[in-house]
Amino acid sequence: MTDFISEFGPVWGTALAVGQILAFMVVLLLSLAFLLLMDRKVWAAVQMRKGPNVVGAFGLLQSFADFLKFVLKEIIIPAGADRPLFILAPLITFTLAFIAWAVIPVAPGWVISDINVGILYIFAISSLGVYGIIIGGWASNSKYPFLGALRSAAQMVSYEVSIGFVIVTILVMAGTMNLSAIVAAQEGGFWNWFVFSAGMLPWPAFLITIPMFVIFFISALAETNRPPFDLPEAESELVAGYQVEYSSTPYLLFMIGEYLNIVLMCALMTVLFLGGWHAPFDVAPFTWIPPVFWFALKVLFLFFMFAMVKALVPRYRYDQLMRLGWKIFLPTSLAAVAVMGGIVVYSNAS
Repeated sequence: MTDFISEFGPVWGTALAVGQILAFMVVLLLSLAFLLLMDRKVWAAVQMRKGPNVVGAFGLLQSFADFLKFVLKEIIIPAGADRPLFILAPLITFTLAFIAWAVIPVAPGWVISDINVGILYIFAISSLGVYGIIIGGWASNSKYPFLGALRSAAQMVSYEVSIGFVIVTILVMAGTMNLSAIVAAQEGGFWNWFVFSAGMLPWPAFLITIPMFVIFFISALAETNRPPFDLPEAESELVAGYQVEYSSTPYLLFMIGEYLNIVLMCALMTVLFLGGWHAPFDVAPFTWIPPVFWFALKVLFLFFMFAMVKALVPRYRYDQLMRLGWKIFLPTSLAAVAVMGGIVVYSNAS
């Protein structure tokens, strides 16, 4: 935004910056509509059924029909609910899910705010995201939403720790917290992507980074309450968890926020492990494809993996969920940080 203001003046510069942000939001929302359809189609295909196929060609307009349904329905607020907080909770979730995208680079120079502490920004926003869920569950004045909110808060906090240590492992390798610089450090071919880390040979860093990628992927499932870790929304126990008293537009805001966070995790894995916008081979014809398409393709692949896990893996028990996070992922990721730090220090010293 500062570049626009310095180049075009305060009025036009601000207008251009706001236009850039709005354009990014519109593209993100449209992409989310089709990703939601893809999620439902994958789930249906695994269960050998068709899924949405009536509204529009091949069901392509189903997400937009659902959007209109939610917007036009009456907003129902329980009699005993705290009305201001009941409305505020989905707005918090929706807003925080959007502003987390401000530092995600989708192509060279294509980022709303290219700050040098992009990772810290992501940490801060993801930590605040739990407030929308806790407030929503508490303001409903019902035991089931409140229990679902507490489950979600404990789950998100637990797996944020593992995600944090995995990200620190990548930061040690890259030597920067700027997400664009992290992507730039992975150019030259897929073997230079941090998930394979061939650039650190003769040290077999891939023995650390590949398990860290797997831990990040599983922790992202738990962080976003996706199956098999959808314990806050377990319908057999909590009906629909912290969202059970919500309907119409407030419920839609919760759902959009949840899916935005899912796609954000896919984008983070793309940036940190899969080379961001870089092509798998740095030669023609791969370099003829615009970088933003490589970024979108990787995000799409990871989202497909999220959808397949949802369709194939049975739900965990809550004690299994917590044991996995605190007794397996936390010590493993902490050990990975220590080992990777030692490798980097030794390599720089020699």
